[in-house]
Amino acid sequence: MEFNKMSWVLAFLGFMFLGGICKADGATHFYDFVLKETNFTRLCSTKSILTVNGSLPGPTITVQKGDTAFVNVHNQGLYGLTIHWHGVKQPRNPWSDGPENITQCPIPAGTNFTYEIIFSTEEGTLWWHAHSDWSRATVYGAIIILPSANTTYPFATPDAQETLILGSWFKGDVMEIIEDALATGGEPNISDAFTINGQPGHLYSCSNETTYRWLVDFGKTYLLRLINAVMNEEKFLAIANHNLTVVAQDAAYIKPITTPYIMITPGQTMDILVTANQPPSHYYVAATSFVDGNVTFHNGTTTAILEYNGNYSTPSTTPFPTLPDHDDDTAAENFTKQVRALASEDHPISVPLNISTSMYIAVSINERICANSSCAGPDGNALAASLNNISFQTPSTSILQAYYGGNTNGVYATNFPDIPPYFYNFTGDVANNTLYPSFLTRVRMINYGEGVEIVFQGTSIIAPENHPMHLHGFSFYLVGTGSGNFNSTTSPTTYNLVDPPEVNTIGVPKNGWAAIRFVADNPGVWFMHCHLERHASWGMDTVLIVRNGNTSESTIRGPPAYMPPCSNS
Repeated sequence: MEFNKMSWVLAFLGFMFLGGICKADGATHFYDFVLKETNFTRLCSTKSILTVNGSLPGPTITVQKGDTAFVNVHNQGLYGLTIHWHGVKQPRNPWSDGPENITQCPIPAGTNFTYEIIFSTEEGTLWWHAHSDWSRATVYGAIIILPSANTTYPFATPDAQETLILGSWFKGDVMEIIEDALATGGEPNISDAFTINGQPGHLYSCSNETTYRWLVDFGKTYLLRLINAVMNEEKFLAIANHNLTVVAQDAAYIKPITTPYIMITPGQTMDILVTANQPPSHYYVAATSFVDGNVTFHNGTTTAILEYNGNYSTPSTTPFPTLPDHDDDTAAENFTKQVRALASEDHPISVPLNISTSMYIAVSINERICANSSCAGPDGNALAASLNNISFQTPSTSILQAYYGGNTNGVYATNFPDIPPYFYNFTGDVANNTLYPSFLTRVRMINYGEGVEIVFQGTSIIAPENHPMHLHGFSFYLVGTGSGNFNSTTSPTTYNLVDPPEVNTIGVPKNGWAAIRFVADNPGVWFMHCHLERHASWGMDTVLIVRNGNTSESTIRGPPAYMPPCSNS
């Protein structure tokens, strides 16, 4: 989108003045994102929502592997917010990562801020979204990272590509929904619909005429880029009468999986080959919730139409895919356990074997005690969430700016624990063990270059369920998962250290565990959190700070000339 060219000149000079331009071999791209309120009609009613460039989903960023993109965000909305480039590692550049009050303060309404997005090893599909409270419900879009020049896909080049983004639609104001829930201590309202590319589909009221249609030609193979931008539910997805061949996840290639359905958590992306090999007609694309816990959720089904081009009679009945039941954890596991890295000569992996930092993190839903049992959560208390019994309290200023400037007093402490404060039967009868967490801002310091292993341990406190955990600044290897409590002696013997998937978001199984590994080779301040928004809002978060190494190439870049102001810094 064209905007005032002088603003681009000033933004570009600002990056050069202090931070400099990260040396890269790829091309440089420029985008303007204008945040503004826009009226949209869904489910028989019209409301104003925050959008980028007036569209839902927002614009797609398209680059090649190794490129750099500058995105000038002009906030013409009603409140401050930030944008996160989900899955982009941003080497040495946490300044443009985006989580509010973790790496920057919000962009005030009426101002602008330019992000520098540095693409490195990512190849495939990622996405961007707002990272302030629940504003990502309508502020999101795709990132397409094509193979670099003179390279190609590790499979036959598809004839065309299509992007489908799964989303949530709320009739109410999303910011008010989470603010009210945090004030009362109860569950936030569930969404009123799911969407595919912003449209609910045929099964929702007043939605028949606007159902998204994906047009295909018989005999062609398409690269489907699938993104789960849903707020609080994992999703099963299938296409009637068509197999799906999954070839990448979180912008890293995997060994092809041919399957009738997939399960995708909020935050995850997948690249899927779909061949239009059925009799020309219309076929439903459908997505429904996977929720294996005793929690409230929206149980609707969003649909799109896979529509063949050509002359044929419109079918009286459109075939509908078979999807697993919403609580079918066996179906979810049967899909996810197949995911393995491609690990080829052209797309190698490097799983760390020498581990010098180990963390065992209990992932829990908790309660915050309310005076006189005056809250709307369990036992008259407020709902909360924690990692190792610490419910993360987002500070009123930027952790990155405090860390870089050496003024951390009152912003955070560095004693996030490596193990839970109490050991108990995490996935069994937990009684009141760690029901009430501490409400603190704690981070974990990690030396540059260390091999890191984190085991996420699900717990049965209040409401056990699958938790999609996301780490900023890194892709990591999912080396193992299991049911029950992690056993430090026997569980590692089940690890896959040969071809584990390299991802940025993983589902921690209900009443089970997941182990990840990575090398801490990206200095900076990096957020780690559950990607179910209600859990993140309740405190299921923490921060990893990777110290600088001994060289300029292992040191955080300096900040840009302008960062959004922090009112309490």
